[in-house]
Amino acid sequence: MSEKTIFPPAAVDSRPDLTGKNHRFTPLFIILAALCGLAFAGANLFSDVADAGQNVSSTSYVPFLLLGLALVIALGFEFVNGFHDTANAVATVIYTHSLTPGVAILWSGLCNFSGVMLSSGVVAFGIISLLPVDLILQASSGHGFAMIYALLFSAIIWNLGTWYLGLPSSSSHTLIGSIIGVGVANAIDHGRSGLDGVNWDQALNVAYALLLSPVVGFVCAAGLLLLMKKVIRNRQLYVSPEGKRPPPPWIRGLLILTCTGVSFAHGSNDGQKGMGLIMLILVGTMPIVYALNRSIPPEQIPRVAALSQVTEQQLLNGQPAALSTPPRDVLIQFVSSGDNTPQVLPALSMTLHNIATQIKQYGSMDRIPAQLVANTRNDMYLASESIKALKTHEVSLPAETQNNLDAMKRELDNATRFIPLWVKVVVALALGLGTMVGWRRIVITVGERIGKNHLSYAQGASAELVAMVTIGAADGFGLPVSTTHVLSSGVAGTMAANRSGLQMATLRNLLIAWVLTLPVSILISALLYMLFIRL
Repeated sequence: MSEKTIFPPAAVDSRPDLTGKNHRFTPLFIILAALCGLAFAGANLFSDVADAGQNVSSTSYVPFLLLGLALVIALGFEFVNGFHDTANAVATVIYTHSLTPGVAILWSGLCNFSGVMLSSGVVAFGIISLLPVDLILQASSGHGFAMIYALLFSAIIWNLGTWYLGLPSSSSHTLIGSIIGVGVANAIDHGRSGLDGVNWDQALNVAYALLLSPVVGFVCAAGLLLLMKKVIRNRQLYVSPEGKRPPPPWIRGLLILTCTGVSFAHGSNDGQKGMGLIMLILVGTMPIVYALNRSIPPEQIPRVAALSQVTEQQLLNGQPAALSTPPRDVLIQFVSSGDNTPQVLPALSMTLHNIATQIKQYGSMDRIPAQLVANTRNDMYLASESIKALKTHEVSLPAETQNNLDAMKRELDNATRFIPLWVKVVVALALGLGTMVGWRRIVITVGERIGKNHLSYAQGASAELVAMVTIGAADGFGLPVSTTHVLSSGVAGTMAANRSGLQMATLRNLLIAWVLTLPVSILISALLYMLFIRL
């Protein structure tokens, strides 16, 4: 896609200078920062292994090599995500001359870094929950490695392709499509229907967020602009920049504030996707170290064990726990299909009993023997997903039993769904550094190729404000949304509301990318997974 300007002649003088080269030390800084990040990750990794009581010198280096390669690729995904998606956040401040490109990119990178560091982690595990539970339980097997590499390569291939064409496609869509593709391929490989390979309840929740967010961006940004015109009658707000002069201070402050908010929200939401993938990698390659949260205080263990014992008795309701099928198989089938057979509650009760026995016997998470860690973690994860499925499928239970199940799920999630600080740091660094590279293509598309006229100050502020609130709300609900789709549709909405005209060729390309992202990423990841499991 050509980068030739298509603004009217009168607006050309207002076009920001995007031809300037980076400072000669910028590439060196990025390389050094990336190497420092990898060294930091490596040092913490070896430290965690040593703290787990493992002798690093006597440990096989094959898992470290597999883990190192997967970590580099996962951080590469976040790096690509940084320059692919974050360019959307800075387009408005650059095209309104509120900040120079260099300052805008640096500031956005810092805000992305902060957003990742302060994120909750809910979105991270919401993404992973799209995978079928039986595949997650196989994370440390050969199929687990094939899954991880297929996910990462598929997402990076599509992201780089759309970035090269200057298309603001969604990294969220790409990753979710890759996850669905792996799940479908895994089901087919095991002789089942491809539809059985995805957690469709979670997929539907994610789909609603991804499908509705562009509509929310378009409608709300258009409505906000019209409301501003009625309430704030300052002509300066609704005109395009004249020359390359910065806007009045109060307008400039508003635009910088919204850019800050979008960058922070992007880091908080998108950064968690990389965290979820890295935790999946860590659990698969080093289960003894990362399968269970070793930081849980030992004094909490008796309370959790007691809660588990009470809950298991309530689930049995005085009936014997006789099962014709192993409890794990019963629960996997229930979580996958939602088929609530009479064996589900006894199976969950037996699983909770096993968990209580393990943690009572050893007194703390870090004392559970190496050969039992992965098994205990799988029981905890499966029990948590089963409790969630009981609520999703509205299985009727006494109020006290339901309250205990909710409390038990919180304890199980605390033990299995955690993110070490060093993982947050390296993901934040990758996303922040990615923001500083390759941003021009997407910035030009958002700033010049959506509307026929130059972006006004009010249009930029409306689109950014709506994107900031939408992404922040999605983060609070633990749902992934696309910064790209929310912001680009918001810019289009303001152009439509302002009657500035829309460039249909660009909108057509954006729509094509939006429609193709899911099926193409599903196909790529499915094919890669089938290839990798045979290697």
